[in-house]
Amino acid sequence: MQRIRRLRRFELPVDTTALARYLIGKILVRNTPEGRMSGRIVESEAYVVGDAAAHSHRGMTPRNRSLFLEHGHAYVYFIYGNWFSVNMSGEVEGVGGGVLLRALEPTEGVELMRRRRPEAPLHRLASGPGCLAMALDIDRRFDGLDLCAAGPIWIGAPVKKSGRIRVGKSVRIGVAREAHRMLRFYERGNPCVSGPRRLGV
Repeated sequence: MQRIRRLRRFELPVDTTALARYLIGKILVRNTPEGRMSGRIVESEAYVVGDAAAHSHRGMTPRNRSLFLEHGHAYVYFIYGNWFSVNMSGEVEGVGGGVLLRALEPTEGVELMRRRRPEAPLHRLASGPGCLAMALDIDRRFDGLDLCAAGPIWIGAPVKKSGRIRVGKSVRIGVAREAHRMLRFYERGNPCVSGPRRLGV
């Protein structure tokens, strides 16, 4: 099993854009009774304060209140009537901002992921927000959880550091408002990144 240390809150940038970039190369861990699943975060998108495309734009509601929690909490929502998406709150408590986790490179529990996405090749198991949540069996049960605490899902970093990560950025994918903003971050050259090649995948 890969040695992973859980990230502490003080290590996370208190700024949604900085957090989105920081999370590239970090590890999302999902503990289940059947075993542990995990993957390197290779793609993220920032939804910042005052962002018309952000769920927090119109203020706090019962649905989006997790976006207003202290940075490092999960915001999980159901979208398009089809799938869940996983986000991390990115600002101080009371300020709405979040990072959408768009893609993982699977590192542990691949066979567990395949049970939920049996037709997907390895590089597409958790590529795209809905595929990520489906592969790791993440839904609204986990909305509001502290991703810096021990639990069924958390964010970590490998104990043994790897080489330097080449991080690219681009416009966001699949949003109608403020789509031109350069708030999508990804690991250059990683085949698990979603999105069209014209965006630098």
